[in-house]
Amino acid sequence: MFDQKIINDIQNIIGYTFKNQELLEQAFTRRSYSMENGGEHNEVLEFIGDKALDIAIVKILSEEFGYFNKSEQRRSNYYYSPKVYDGTFSSDKDEGELTEIKKRIVKKTTLSDAIDNLGLQHYLIMGRGDRKKHVERSNSTKEDLFEAIIGAIALDSRWDINMIQETVENMIEIDDIIGSDEDSYIEEIQNWSLKHYDVLPDYSVCNYLPSEMNIGTPDWAKPNTMWSLINQFKRGVFDSNTQYASLLILEDVPCCFIGYGNSKNQAKEEASRLAYEYLDEHDLLWTIQDEIENPCKRMSVNQLETLARRGYFSLPTYNFYEDHDEDGNPVWKCECHIDEENIFCWSTASSKKDAKKDAAWGMLKHVLDMEEN
Repeated sequence: MFDQKIINDIQNIIGYTFKNQELLEQAFTRRSYSMENGGEHNEVLEFIGDKALDIAIVKILSEEFGYFNKSEQRRSNYYYSPKVYDGTFSSDKDEGELTEIKKRIVKKTTLSDAIDNLGLQHYLIMGRGDRKKHVERSNSTKEDLFEAIIGAIALDSRWDINMIQETVENMIEIDDIIGSDEDSYIEEIQNWSLKHYDVLPDYSVCNYLPSEMNIGTPDWAKPNTMWSLINQFKRGVFDSNTQYASLLILEDVPCCFIGYGNSKNQAKEEASRLAYEYLDEHDLLWTIQDEIENPCKRMSVNQLETLARRGYFSLPTYNFYEDHDEDGNPVWKCECHIDEENIFCWSTASSKKDAKKDAAWGMLKHVLDMEEN
């Protein structure tokens, strides 16, 4: 069914090399093909992959948000025995928050989007009925394929959780999902980078233990190195509880940012905070004035709504009142209000549409802090 070139292509895409290549073929084989041609299909691998994926995601989240509260001890029977580090386990997120993040990562649309992005659905081995129905376009089919691939890797690696985790992280943009609803400096820096350069910021994270030798730790994570002397940087504070270091590099910003923390997320958050403060200090932050290229009365209603959709304030509300002039012609009054603002912008016009446009224009000039002409 698969020639060696296809096998190699798939392995390159997912970042895993199979020892048993028959498991790879099975992961892509639908029941419809097996019913017509015999052999095994991928449904049992889906079951295994579903459970393996859960374990891998829990491990990823525990590493991202969790850390041990280290306590130094000596074995009581030996005065000169080596130090032993242990302690309780803590997390930046509570159980409910971790559960919600895990749900977002393993939901059907996430897994099917991953298969789409990698183009793996085109390698499905299907029977005539499936081909006629184009089931490869179905989110359920692509979700099943994702889980089957992970199940095949679990069996092929003898349940090597690190290999499973690595493949999952190759196939899914975990960081994007984790940070998708974070009210944090990480989100602020992500939004800044996307708006300016249409790319996500570049983070590097490594283990860093102040009391250890840290052999193999990158130079940027260590204070007082040549790297520190030849690079402009802002470095956070580290202490005896530090376990991770994070390096943040932004496009066209002549400074690197290094944060430390008990968890990967804390280290990235600290680096992001340093970057945000630097951008603010140098007037490089994206402001509400940057959102609308050419504010104008003609587009004021749409432009005001655009700012609301981007999270600067709630959607504006409009109240209309009809009156008449001395000749009996209708006169429309419109009131525009935004919950977060303490003003009401009024306008009067002969048509309801023009009254709304004028009121929106007044509010738009207010939120953009535009001077009156």
